[in-house]
Order: sequence, then C-alpha cells, then structure tokens
Amino acid sequence: MPMDDAPIEAVLAHIGQAAYRWSIPDDRIAWSLDAAKLLGVADEAAIATGAAYEALVDTGNPTSRRQILKGVGHDAGEGVAYQIEYAIRPSGPTGPVLWVEDAGRWYADGARRAVRAEGVIRIINERHAREQRLAFLTRYDADTGLFNRAYMMDLLRATIEDAQKFRNSAAFLLIAIDDLSLINEAYGLKAGDRALIAVAHRIRGRLREGDAIGRYSGGKLAMLLMNCDEHEIGVAAERFLGVIREDVIATSEGTFAITVSIGGVSIPRHGRSREDSVERAQEALDLARAEGRGRFVAYVPSTERTAERHENAELSRQLIGALTARRLRLAFQPVVDITTRVPLFHEALLRLEQADGSIVGAGHIVPLAERLGLARLFDLAILDLVLKALVDHPEAVLSVNVAPETAASPDWLDRVTAAVRRRHDLGKRLIVEITETSAIRNIEETTKFVAAVHALGARVAIDDFGAGFTSFRNLRMLAVDLVKIDGDFVKRLASSPDDQIFVRRLTELARDLGIETVAEWVQDEAAAGLLAGWGVQRIQGQLSGEASLDPPWLAPVSG
Repeated sequence: MPMDDAPIEAVLAHIGQAAYRWSIPDDRIAWSLDAAKLLGVADEAAIATGAAYEALVDTGNPTSRRQILKGVGHDAGEGVAYQIEYAIRPSGPTGPVLWVEDAGRWYADGARRAVRAEGVIRIINERHAREQRLAFLTRYDADTGLFNRAYMMDLLRATIEDAQKFRNSAAFLLIAIDDLSLINEAYGLKAGDRALIAVAHRIRGRLREGDAIGRYSGGKLAMLLMNCDEHEIGVAAERFLGVIREDVIATSEGTFAITVSIGGVSIPRHGRSREDSVERAQEALDLARAEGRGRFVAYVPSTERTAERHENAELSRQLIGALTARRLRLAFQPVVDITTRVPLFHEALLRLEQADGSIVGAGHIVPLAERLGLARLFDLAILDLVLKALVDHPEAVLSVNVAPETAASPDWLDRVTAAVRRRHDLGKRLIVEITETSAIRNIEETTKFVAAVHALGARVAIDDFGAGFTSFRNLRMLAVDLVKIDGDFVKRLASSPDDQIFVRRLTELARDLGIETVAEWVQDEAAAGLLAGWGVQRIQGQLSGEASLDPPWLAPVSG
C-alpha cells in the first residue's frame, strides 16, 4: 500500500513511533500498529497494561511513566500536556536499555484525577547518547577523561566564594610535566596525553575527599585542595612531587621517567578572585620551572614583580602606540667588500621615533618586543618598510631580520610572496637574516623556510654565526647563502688569540661549503686585515660605516 494511502498508525510505525490510549481506571493500554515491535517486546501482553509496561522501566532510572499522573495542572476539557524521557529494558533486568520519549496529554473526570492519557512514544537512543556526551563534555576533557578546564575554573570560583564566606582556606595549584615536548616529539601527542593521565591518577590517589584535579591545558593540570592553609601547601606539593618521582610511568607508547613542577597560591589570602589565583599560580609555576625540574614554589607577593608587570604593561602600550602611529623607522648599515670597501648591500635596522622626536635603537626595542610577544607585529611592520624601500629605490639591496616565531607563521612569507609577484626584481634584491640559534632549534622547519625564500629569488643569511656552534652537517642542510660571524668574536679580534682561532675555523667551515662570509662589528683595520687573510669577503661595522636613517643609495656591486 502506498504510504500516502496508509492509515495514520501505519505512518507512525513507518517512522519509528507508536501511539497509545491508556484507560487509567482499568489500567488498559491500546497501542497503534507494531508498537510491540518498536519497543522490542515479544509478547504484546508485556505492554497491554500500565502495570505491565511499568515493569519494563529500568529500576535505575529516576523517571517513571507513572509521573504522567502526577503532572501539574488542571484539565479544563482540553487535557494537560506532558513530555518525559525514561529508560526501559524490554528483554529483562540485564537486557539492553532503550531510551523512550513519551509525549501526550492526560484527561480528568471533571476534577483533578486523571482517567485517560493519550500520547506518542519514540525511541531516542541516539539522541540520548548525544545529550549524555554533551553533558559529559561540559565537565570532562574528551582526550583524558579528567575534569576539564571550564569545570575546574567553576570549582575555583566556588571555592574562593566559600573560603571568603566561611573564613576557611584552600589552595589552587598548577602542575606541569617537565619537558613534555620531548615526550611528544619522541612518541607522539597521544603519549603526552597518557603521561598526563598517569600523573593525574597518581596524584589523585593522594588527594582527600573534596579535593579535585583536572586538565588545565595541553601539558598542565589544575588542582584544588580544600581546607589547606598556606603552611600546608608545601607539604602537600612535596607529597605529589614524590609520588611522581618514585617510579616510572608506563604507557602503550613507552615508559617514561617523569618529573613535574608545581606552582601554588593560597586562597583567599593571595587568591581573592579566579583571575588572581590563576595568574599567581602560573607565576609561581614559572619560578618553579626556572629553578629546575621537579620543584614547587608557592606564590609570595613581590613588589619588584608587580612593578615589572606594570612597567611591561606601560611599555606594551607604548610599543603598540608606536606601531599604530607608524613611528617605526629604518636605519641602513652598509655591508662592504673587504677589499674595495664598496657597499654590496645594506642591513635594514629597526629604529623607533618617540613622541618627542628622538630616535631609539633596536637594542632597546627588539628584546622588549620579544618578551611581550610583539615580535611578529614588529617584523611585519619592518618588512612593509623594507619592501617599500626596495620598490622606491631600484638600486637598493637590503637585508632584513626575522624572528623565529615570525618565520614559523605563514603571513610573513605570504607578504613577501605577494610583493615579489607584483615586482619580480624584489626577490633578487632581498636578503633574509635568521639567527643561528633559532635556525638550529628546528632544522627541518628552517630548511623549509630557506627553500621557500630561495623560491622567491631571495637569499638567506645566518646571523650571529658562531653563537650556536652550528655543526658542519646542519650548516650544509640549511643551504644558506651567507653567514654573518657573530660580532662578539670580532670586536676584540686583534687582541684575542682565542677569538682569532675561533673566527678562522668558522671561516674555513663556511668556505669549505661555498658559503659567503660577513664579519660583523669590525672596528679597526687590524681586525679587517686578519679577516681578509682568512678569506672573509665582507665586513660590517664601525670601520665600514654606521647605520644611517638617510643612506647614500649606491648601485650594488655583483657578488
């Protein structure tokens, strides 16, 4: 029979629903077609009465179908609506559970006593599972099964409020696995998650009733200790450190000898708000990690740290203000041929024009920008100035420095790529400088970055060469075009036999690989003579010219 000609009860059966009419005085239930099949009962007698149907309801379920009869409301002739969810076990107490949505209306006999109920049921196992999953995720971390950060933060807020209201004490701790990145690199991210779970389970075994532990971030746990004053935090933390140190942690990926660092804050003495508690526990954790592996530090107020934070906030505002007001300037220092002293290119160096018109050098700006997490913004702003200078001065060849975190993000390279597509000559007139220490920190990523720069026709220089003691193998893998010998080894070259030996060896290494060399911070002819004798081709520094905001643009000499 086509469905458009089928009776309504057949339509209900087709879409997985069943209708019923329940006569309450005699407890009889009349069902629509295939209701027994829908509910998974072999005998229709199992659902023929309210009592029989009630016997199917899971005894562990707090909701009963009898609650229909306890609905709030008064039947004025149109019935009283109800909608409930409950679980049934049609195969018996140990059988599988079916979750049922039951919706309808009950009708009274002129008073408030129900005499009839009419409704529709449907199986909602999938929906119930989704809802249970969502309910789980509101409290637990999906990867580890531990309390999640949001729930721990809610607990922290409630703990602070209780501590202030009832004048008791608690503690909030942040726990970090030392060198978790090494585990992730060696065994994969799952190994790191399992290590974190194992740490949490070991610590949980030392917690008292009412304490809580959960995941705070990728490699950190958050913990709340109730009824714990500031004198007891250290004792508890040392107990947790010990239980982690006492034995290795075994996972399916590998076996690890793990230590953790812990920072803690006393509530409410030093943590009177959730934000203060988290910030100060993190500050204590940073201090613990700075002291070494497996340490605990409790937060103690410091006027110096407070003043430093205020200073950083003010400096951050000033730097952002300089970016917004476009007060960044470029100074150009020549890199010259060691023999002819003809400029081959200029290094573009950052300068900041202050509100009063004075100029501040990069030595004051770059370390501060890196510390405040602003290096990327400054690198992008400087790059725009360099690209504009290259466009405005077709005779210019410029080098520009880029911080490792900037090089790791795509937007810097994307900006260079877009500029080169508009002006194809820009690439061959651009040299990108990366520091040696950042280059060898992740050889594979740096190698990819160098290849991408080369694809644009630009060159790459290793800055501060010698500071990181790059191996022959790493230098060959990087395939850079130039190395700039760290000025710390050059500035006393004429009077330091040790520096002479070191610089000569670096020059030999670069020459053997066919890489051009630039010596930085060259201040006198005696140093230039030594460098020339070892085969250094280019020099930069006081001897060849200081950085200038208005350089004389000379036609570059090939090489």
